Amino acid sequence: METTEVDWAALEAAAVSAMLNAYAPYSKFPVGAAALTGDGRIVSGCNVENASYGLTLCAECALVGNLQMTGGGLLRAFYCVDAGGNVLMPCGRCRQLLYEFRAPDMELMTTQGIKTMDQVLPDAFGPQHLEEPR
Repeated sequence: METTEVDWAALEAAAVSAMLNAYAPYSKFPVGAAALTGDGRIVSGCNVENASYGLTLCAECALVGNLQMTGGGLLRAFYCVDAGGNVLMPCGRCRQLLYEFRAPDMELMTTQGIKTMDQVLPDAFGPQHLEEPR
């Protein structure tokens, strides 16, 4: 996939818009995420905190739920921001979640520029590892 195919500004705007809907009364750290799907849709999500901190949902969780609710598919490009619109790198758990729904050569905007999923989660575990042994 060529990076020129991705409208990174549109993804950034969608992530910022999602961040404005975040529910972050405890951390005061709203997060928004947006992704481009293989069929050209933009899906987004925001973090949703809970008084029982361990039940908090990351923006990536909401994004994947949105992906499934709007027709499924695979993610081609991803962008995540904080309240200031600064690029955020998904945590390890969220990288694993995104890996499950990635298109081949999925790209992510990172604090160090555009990288592939394989660069941000090398040697990842995925559905292919759950196949029956031969």
